[in-house]
Amino acid sequence: MHSNVGSKNKLSYRIFAFVILIILTVLFSFPLYWIITGSLKDAATINSAKPEWFPTSPTLDNYVRLFKNPALKWLFNSVLISVAAMALTCISASMAGYVLAKKRFYGRAFLFSLLVCAMALPKQVILTPLLKEMAFLNLHDNLWAVILPTVGWPFGVFLIKQFSETIPTEMLEAARIDGAGEFRTFTSVVLPIIKPGVGALAIFTFITSWNDYFLQLIMLNSKAISPSPWVLLSCNPR
Repeated sequence: MHSNVGSKNKLSYRIFAFVILIILTVLFSFPLYWIITGSLKDAATINSAKPEWFPTSPTLDNYVRLFKNPALKWLFNSVLISVAAMALTCISASMAGYVLAKKRFYGRAFLFSLLVCAMALPKQVILTPLLKEMAFLNLHDNLWAVILPTVGWPFGVFLIKQFSETIPTEMLEAARIDGAGEFRTFTSVVLPIIKPGVGALAIFTFITSWNDYFLQLIMLNSKAISPSPWVLLSCNPR
């Protein structure tokens, strides 16, 4: 008797959970559905006060205009900037963070304190020196002018340093005894341990670089390398 009641309760719970999951799936999927169906509507239908839940007269004019305009080039530039900044930041921050965490050298505490202080500085404070530096290096209006400042992100070094602190010193000493050099020790011992931190840093860096409209606005002016039409409109309002 009790087993039958328990089975009925489990079945009721599963049905209830299944219904809730279906409702949540529909709610979370609706914005994607609205974007896709909106791309198949004309401007009058999109701006109409009465929403059209399903396009009755679908059109591909929006996609035709998309491929005629340099939108794909802008998208490619955005992806290129974000991926390059992410890769270079992960490489440089993982090495610097490991050195600050596990190497003992004169001035290490001072460098770490300087790094923490740099994290407190907003980008607007260093914008003028950064702009002059890029102009001096002939990198203004160049994609590298947007990529390189992100690579010097102090938070990345700080994050990897905290992950590197968890590496057992005995493992590093064992690798040296077995004849592994610094590079082999870093790639074979250190990287597998700090891999979660590098993954988190990659996500943070990609999102930060993708959303960094302000730096793109200051550094880029040319249409060929612009990652967004809004940068061009802001720089060239005519």
